[in-house]
Amino acid sequence: MNIIKTATFLKSVSDFTGYKGFNVPEIIIVGRSNVGKSSIINMLANNKKLAKVSATQGKTKLANFFMFNNEFVLVDLPGYGYAEAGKSEQNRWKNMMDGYFKVSKNLKMAILLVDIRHKPTEQDIEMLEYFVFNGIAVTVVATKYDKIKRSEKMQKLSCIANTFNMGTGNIVLTSSESSFGKQELIDRIYQFI
Repeated sequence: MNIIKTATFLKSVSDFTGYKGFNVPEIIIVGRSNVGKSSIINMLANNKKLAKVSATQGKTKLANFFMFNNEFVLVDLPGYGYAEAGKSEQNRWKNMMDGYFKVSKNLKMAILLVDIRHKPTEQDIEMLEYFVFNGIAVTVVATKYDKIKRSEKMQKLSCIANTFNMGTGNIVLTSSESSFGKQELIDRIYQFI
């Protein structure tokens, strides 16, 4: 079984000019604002304070890098789709994401987070299509599993699967509150690094 023993914050950047990487595999975490990226990082790290969690949408404006087990880096990119962010701010986020994809030489996998309570948006679909088109391995993770009734599980999971045109078995269900799905996600990461 793969176990996370160490996790440390490395640095934050506002753009990728001169980015060289860390000479280890990189895994990016992307998703809409407030989908739970920081909470997932903290769950994987067994450290509730590693990544700053905020109830305010659009809080993460920088790309944040975290080293896990001295074996791989998780790259937390700013959330997309925050309606209150101005056009210039949304463009800045898009440019940051594009900048990372252009310069990263160690990207092994993307983790695309979606909130299980909501149907994936057009931006979620575009993000998945981007990864598929560019040959980047992607794992879809449905967050906030603890926020729905057990009786809603299959309906919500099927909605995500149908929207993304994939099988339900390709989606990892998670709850950062209970660490549900944590081991499955860790194992998926280790398949690609």
